[in-house]
Amino acid sequence: MALRVRKGDRVFLITGKDKGKSGKVLKVFPLRDRILIEGLNQVKRHTRPSRKNPQGGIIEKELPLHISNVMLVCPNCNKPTRIGRTFLKDGTKIRICRKCQEPVDKT
Repeated sequence: MALRVRKGDRVFLITGKDKGKSGKVLKVFPLRDRILIEGLNQVKRHTRPSRKNPQGGIIEKELPLHISNVMLVCPNCNKPTRIGRTFLKDGTKIRICRKCQEPVDKT
């Protein structure tokens, strides 16, 4: 299954409480169509003391977002854009920006 967003891409949120912000993709969950974005969709969780966190208390962490709520930011034109796919002369498939028609992948 080919997803339009990959780990390390910069994305722009189009819906939700952090609408209008952008961040870097930390992790992709392809089976659930969700992504984890650095510093966005943060929630507070109350945790009891454990070995990992001996103090306990309130911890802020990111939760995954559905992939339909984000748009990829093109590294060339620096705008949120839809993604197209095309084949190179050697037969490899790459992602391209729909606005500037430049390749998004670093190949």
